[in-house]
Amino acid sequence: MTPPLAGKVALVTGATRGAGRGIAVELGAAGATVYVTGRSTRAARSDLNRPETIEETAELVTEAGGNGIAIRCDHTRPAEVAAVIERVRADHGRLNLLVNDVWGGDPLTEWGTPFWELDLDKLGLLWERAVLTHLITSQHAVPLMREHPGGLIIEVTDGDGAHYRGNLAYDLIKTAINRLALAQAEELRPHGITALAVSPGFLRSEAMLDGFGVTEATWRDGGQRDPHFLASETPRFIGRVIAVLAADPEVKHRNGQVLTSWDLAEEYDVDDLDGSRPHWGRHFTDNILNAPA
Repeated sequence: MTPPLAGKVALVTGATRGAGRGIAVELGAAGATVYVTGRSTRAARSDLNRPETIEETAELVTEAGGNGIAIRCDHTRPAEVAAVIERVRADHGRLNLLVNDVWGGDPLTEWGTPFWELDLDKLGLLWERAVLTHLITSQHAVPLMREHPGGLIIEVTDGDGAHYRGNLAYDLIKTAINRLALAQAEELRPHGITALAVSPGFLRSEAMLDGFGVTEATWRDGGQRDPHFLASETPRFIGRVIAVLAADPEVKHRNGQVLTSWDLAEEYDVDDLDGSRPHWGRHFTDNILNAPA
């Protein structure tokens, strides 16, 4: 059978690791050509000083069955973003799918700090990295996407509800991403482009595994430290639901919505790598939101 995304061209930003890498690989598994961008390369690491690179992600995309292409890009710099889009235009003349997943905010989020004590310089940099990068990328990508109606923009977010996310800066950023999806959806509707947001659950990223002192093979041991970790999901889980979503001919009816990996998995009958089907929404409601005081 022809892969569902064969012939499609995608750009996944912030694809060095985490959800971005998982999404890129699963788009490749569905047959897409996937441009992956980030700041960490084999030649030099970003200030996050993590070992993962965009070249590794591109290779994983190709191994999965797609065509992975790595381009180093700092998405806070419009000229670098413009160069990426021009490369896509020169290579393929079209862009069918944009996934905005730039984050880079882990060292800037001051968990446990009340808002009146937040470092405003860190908050400003977090806003630039995690929100403006998405807008900058969409601004440069949309002119190319408009030339071939039917495109899709996905904003990767955290959470689909109005509940507080535990830190003013983090909550502000993730709420803004949801509104960014809605605003793009409204303005792109006449141009035949759909925009929406998708949230993973408790993401078992490379950095999260390191923080819990486990590997993907031993990840359940992390439940001894935090039982909620047992409800986590791999980055490939959100990748799988996004790949199916991108192939859905009726995706335009979700324009402006904030969706979740767990709900999409139920709807599209998608499992995680180990055959499980994590449902962070149910776990959060039962064990955190409505937990006994």
